[in-house]
Amino acid sequence: MTDTFDLRELLDSEARRINSEAFIADDPVQFPRRFSSLPDIEITALLCATLAWGNRRMICRDCEKLLTLMDNQPYAYVIDEGYLDLDPDINIHRTFFGRNLRHYLRGLRAIYTRHGSLNDFARAIGAGEAEAPAWRLAEGLNAELSSANSGCTDSRCLPVNTSTTALKRLNMALRWLVRRDGIVDLGVWDSITPAQLRIPLDVHVGDVSRELGLLCRRSNDRKAVEELTGRLREFNPDDPTLYDFALFGIGMRL
Repeated sequence: MTDTFDLRELLDSEARRINSEAFIADDPVQFPRRFSSLPDIEITALLCATLAWGNRRMICRDCEKLLTLMDNQPYAYVIDEGYLDLDPDINIHRTFFGRNLRHYLRGLRAIYTRHGSLNDFARAIGAGEAEAPAWRLAEGLNAELSSANSGCTDSRCLPVNTSTTALKRLNMALRWLVRRDGIVDLGVWDSITPAQLRIPLDVHVGDVSRELGLLCRRSNDRKAVEELTGRLREFNPDDPTLYDFALFGIGMRL
C-alpha cells in the first residue's frame, strides 16, 4: 500500500469511523471524561494512561478500581493525602501496586500545591516551547516525583530514562488532554498544541504502521515515534495524532 493518495484516504476514512462517541465506552478515555474540574480530569487522565498496557477490558476494569479507591474524587484524594493510608501491596493493575501509586501521588500533590494544575506546570517548565513536549514533561514530572519521594525514582510511574523511550502512555494522556475536536478527546489544555503531539506508539501501532509503509524503523522507540509522527504530519500537520484512531481501526481489521 504505497500510493500516498490512497493511504491518506484510508487514514481519513478510518479516523472518521473510529473517532466517534461509540469509541468511548470501551476505552480508558471514558474515565477522565466523567469529570468537569480540570484537576480531576488531569489526574484521572495521567493515572489511567499509566495503567494502559494490556487488554483494554482489563485496563478499564482496573481504572474503575483505581477511581473507586480514590472515592471518585481524585483531586481531593491527592491534596488530602488519602494515599497515606493506602496498602502498599494492593494490586492495582498488573505490576502496578499501591506503593507505586503512593509514589506518583506524592509528586502530583507537590505539583498541584505549587502550580494549581498540570497544565500550568507544563507551561512553567516550558513543555510547549520544547522540541518534544512529552519528553520535557516526563523529565519535569520525574524530577517532581523524585523530589517528593526523598530522591527515589519509580519506573512503574514513568520511564526514568527518557532519551530513548517512546513514552506511549504519556503521549496517550496528552492526546486526551490536548486534542480538541469535541468528539473523544477532551482538549482541556492550552500549554501544548495538537500540532505538537506525538503518536502513542506501542507494538500494535508499530506493526500496523510498518504494514502500511508509514514506519521503517524496527524498534518501537523515540526515534520511531518521531518518524511515524512526521509521516502523519504530511497528511495533517495541525493534528497528526488524529490518525491514532485510524491506526487502531486498521489494526482491528488486519
